Amino acid sequence: MFTTTRILAFSLLATLVSALPANLTERTPELGDLTEDEAFSLVERASAAVYTKCSTANTVALTFDDGPYKWNTKIVNTLNAAGAKGTFFVNGNNYECIYSTANEQRLKTAYKAGHQIASHTWAHLDWTTLSADKLKSEMTRTDTALLKILGVKPAFVRPPYGNYNTQSKTVAGANGQSIVIWDFDSGDSVGKTAAQSDASYDAIAKKHPSNILTLNHETYQSTVDEVLPHALSTLKAKGYKFVTVAECLGGKNPYAKKQTAGKRDVLDLEVLNLILTIRPPT
Repeated sequence: MFTTTRILAFSLLATLVSALPANLTERTPELGDLTEDEAFSLVERASAAVYTKCSTANTVALTFDDGPYKWNTKIVNTLNAAGAKGTFFVNGNNYECIYSTANEQRLKTAYKAGHQIASHTWAHLDWTTLSADKLKSEMTRTDTALLKILGVKPAFVRPPYGNYNTQSKTVAGANGQSIVIWDFDSGDSVGKTAAQSDASYDAIAKKHPSNILTLNHETYQSTVDEVLPHALSTLKAKGYKFVTVAECLGGKNPYAKKQTAGKRDVLDLEVLNLILTIRPPT
């Protein structure tokens, strides 16, 4: 009996086979001729790519997790003033609901300014604790929200806590997304003070690696007010260019799909109202 993960594997394999040229598929065994393990092995080789660092020299990708939140637009304004681009890995329902009017506007402001919007999945759950079906739901609910609000489906997704496994890569690959981690953590989410985060940025600037893929969180006011301006000035002085994750990876497409933005439906509003009832906005 096939597990859900293996069913997803066959689904991804079918998609890959359908995209192959006719002259190649004519020489390829029928999908039904493959054993379960053979199909799963093929898909594992086509599972989501995992990026832990940038590849373009002299670039810094400033990334911000866990929003959208009330300081999002201040981050955008700070980045804009510095001529910098950032990437926001957003949740559907973490600190606030993505469907609130304020958060819709925050996302639109960031997107229109040229910053990248990526997925951090719906409720900030540890991927390695979830079934394949639940993980797929966490991904697609966020994708659906962003298609409705911005008309885009992100090509990149970041696992909460940076945790992922083989199943995670299979599900993300079947969903058409690559996984992004980081190689520098400002430490804001683990209790570092602004001064300590500043010192971490000073240390990485002194080492001057070819590129830096950072982790920050837009949900800490000290990160927004103190650490971000310090990071921008410190790294700019070292000659780095501040780009999106897609750009720091060699100019990849930031979005797997683009379409006309949709409208919230009754169910979206019911979800928002339920969340506001349980957890009033801060």
